[in-house]
Amino acid sequence: MTITTQIAQHFKSVYFGGNWTSVSFKDGLSNVTWQQATTVVYSCNTIAALVFHTNYYVSNVLKVLQGEPLNAHDKFSFDLAPIESELDWENLLNKTWADAENLSKLIDQLPESKLWEAFTDEKYGNYYRNLHGLIEHCHYHLGQIVLLKKLLSPKEPKHFHPL
Repeated sequence: MTITTQIAQHFKSVYFGGNWTSVSFKDGLSNVTWQQATTVVYSCNTIAALVFHTNYYVSNVLKVLQGEPLNAHDKFSFDLAPIESELDWENLLNKTWADAENLSKLIDQLPESKLWEAFTDEKYGNYYRNLHGLIEHCHYHLGQIVLLKKLLSPKEPKHFHPL
């Protein structure tokens, strides 16, 4: 198995499961309604904003691996169009799943030698650094999403079970 195949699997498992943390976007976002996804908890970003934000970078790295120039700007990474219906939420999720699947396929196809080349510009480091940074970024925000989901979920009644 190549290093790029390992990286592709590592990335894909953040979205679709099978990683050693036993947490994925697919599982973490299951049963999240569009109303929950757009609810602000304290002063945190919404679940929808975090999904958009992580996918913003995934989709831009995907474009680079498809041969396009890097055109990502941090200032646009939270520019989520309003989510006003279940359809809007499903469209965001479907784009997220498709981009993650496509990026994992392209990472898997990368020759290992590409990992040590500059990622579009020397100032960004090499492909290896950027792909692993992307995975770390996804895990970071996935943790936030899971915590927000717990805060937004109705509390389960506590039952006392005597021994």
